[in-house]
Amino acid sequence: MLRGLRQHWLEWPAEGPAHAHRPTLVMLHGWMDVAASFQFVVDSLQPGVRVVALDWRGFGHSHSGADTFWFPDYLGDLDAWLAEVSPDAPADLLGHSMGGNVAMIYAGVRPARVRRLVNLEGFGMPATRPEQAPERLSRWLDELRNPARMRHYASLEAVADWLRQNNPRLRTDRALWLAGRWSEARTDEQGRTRWHILGEAAHKHVNPTLYRVEEVLATWARIEAPTLWVDGDLTDMGQWWGSRYLRHEFEVRLAVVRQVERHRLAPAGHMLHHDQPEALAALIDTFLDR
Repeated sequence: MLRGLRQHWLEWPAEGPAHAHRPTLVMLHGWMDVAASFQFVVDSLQPGVRVVALDWRGFGHSHSGADTFWFPDYLGDLDAWLAEVSPDAPADLLGHSMGGNVAMIYAGVRPARVRRLVNLEGFGMPATRPEQAPERLSRWLDELRNPARMRHYASLEAVADWLRQNNPRLRTDRALWLAGRWSEARTDEQGRTRWHILGEAAHKHVNPTLYRVEEVLATWARIEAPTLWVDGDLTDMGQWWGSRYLRHEFEVRLAVVRQVERHRLAPAGHMLHHDQPEALAALIDTFLDR
């Protein structure tokens, strides 16, 4: 239980001679992803290091029942979870996409709890203006009246096909393996088995609060841990945000972090932990061992 919710996480115990200088490696997945998504990277990491990965509330096997997800709750969940998995020592913290955004803010708010920080394509969000608030809140209220729904599929193979449509670089065998962790079988009213994606539909609702870049950068500037930034050469920020958030704006933001080591994987897109898990694991091991 974390903060009154039953939340699920995975643990890969250290095997072989322990790396005495390396603490627990904590992994945080992205939006509409699950903790098991890191399996291919974990398989390629050096043995001897304990790794844990959390299903965020409302994803995977962690449930919430909420109709709105508030970003500070992820920070609260992470703080409570670290007290469970690494109570007496700073952890190495790794986050992908949304998880990278949470990790960056947490490392600035609780710098003593993070030894090293790895951000995999956690770009943050486009800047907002105060005058956007009324429309944002109005849209949120409308969506509460007409809740979103999650898709479901006729077979596990269909889920795997959906994953490969979203990421053509994902190997077929990996897509099928992920499909079994990204979804679960449920029987509908007609007695048919359907495979449902393990994410609560409320995640699709617009966030009623604005993303305030100045506040985010105030936390990034407080990060003390050496930071590894990794992105994919095929990632196109424009596919998410168009002209509202450009690459040069992110580069300006990242410059406030004191110690940043950068690497780009090729060929790889946003799901670089699926596209290049072996190369990514090598970068992580080298950075955390240094």
